[in-house]
Amino acid sequence: MHRLLCAVSFVAFTGSAFAQKANPTPAPDEDSPYESVQVLARAMQLIRQDYVNDSKISYKDLTYGALKGMLSRLDPHSEFMDPEDFKGMQEDTKSEFGGLGVVVTLDDGSLTIVNPMEDSPAFSAGLLPGDRILRINGEATDKLTISQAIDKLKGDIGEKITLTIQRPTTKEIKDYELTRVSIKMRSVKNAQILPVEQTGGHKIGYVRITKFAEPTATELAKALDELEKQGMEALVLDLRYNPGGLLNSAVDVCGLFVPPDTKVVYTEGRSPGREYRTSSALGPQRKYPLAILTNYASASGSEIVAGALRDLNRAVVIGETTFGKGSVQSVVSLPDGSALRLTTARYFTPSGTVIHEVGVVPTIKATLTPEQEYDLWKMRRESITGEPTLSLTKDAQLSRAVDMLQGSVIYAERKKSTKPDKGL
Repeated sequence: MHRLLCAVSFVAFTGSAFAQKANPTPAPDEDSPYESVQVLARAMQLIRQDYVNDSKISYKDLTYGALKGMLSRLDPHSEFMDPEDFKGMQEDTKSEFGGLGVVVTLDDGSLTIVNPMEDSPAFSAGLLPGDRILRINGEATDKLTISQAIDKLKGDIGEKITLTIQRPTTKEIKDYELTRVSIKMRSVKNAQILPVEQTGGHKIGYVRITKFAEPTATELAKALDELEKQGMEALVLDLRYNPGGLLNSAVDVCGLFVPPDTKVVYTEGRSPGREYRTSSALGPQRKYPLAILTNYASASGSEIVAGALRDLNRAVVIGETTFGKGSVQSVVSLPDGSALRLTTARYFTPSGTVIHEVGVVPTIKATLTPEQEYDLWKMRRESITGEPTLSLTKDAQLSRAVDMLQGSVIYAERKKSTKPDKGL
């Protein structure tokens, strides 16, 4: 009744020259924090009063449960972490940890492998991007958050764990028994000059980045120095299956190929945005033709590098549209040792293109068949202790990149040979 009376705010007089208005009454706030907190408090009171199992109704349990539900409704990357989860997340920032070596996400509610890390038990066992983890040691995963799933995947080094995997391409369900190990990751791999018989006689380099860690840009600079000493004329930078990593590392990698103080990514959110620019800390920029390989599992930092260098006309991106993980998560600790991981902004490429849930669209689209993709992973698994022999006949995306770079090198050579002699 109160709402109805508030809505009727004037009385009209028929035939009169005016309408007499009452003093306006403000409409009630439809998103009132007080009313909402009252609802929450009343629900908590009823649960504590009537719920059958009194071991689950402490104020702490109910508050944590409400916070977990609250954050999970926002997006897949926001979450509430109790003190134990928060401590585990802090431990994960170390360069070495115990686990299976899988990067996971929630895809339509299913726990899905984005990327099995190389030199890891998951990689050696033959797990593939897109595989769905149905059970962990017999426990269903369909109700787990990302944080809970990661907690179950981690454990003591040397301890065995069984994953029940469904492969979407074949619908096959299979158990894999893996042993947790200390995960040590090299982020820059397979730096080499491709076989000249496959590149038209040109010296085209190849480097693969598996993730963006603190030393990645420095390691890449050293690898490029060695390839340049061998006469490298152009470069393929492979970011396929790279799940990302440190933002500053991705910015530093961009800095190897563009001038200092170049804007490569910026953020926008509720708070003022921020620009990220390159520095000259790793020496002069490399100016040879550059192709970047991406696919559906290239995420986060990979998308920043590919999107920036594409927008700045510094590289041609070849392959598939990337994963679309372009949001910023801020971790805020709470007084009792718990924390919120909250999405606070989105990344944009230099041209203003949003990355999140869209991905970076390649300049040249090139796809692999499931059979070709399996062959690629098989080759990488077989070369864990050494450098794989890259085959352009088995890797259509790499072959397309080499074709493009051959044309760029030939064009640069012709342009140089026809340049007028300034001394005449």
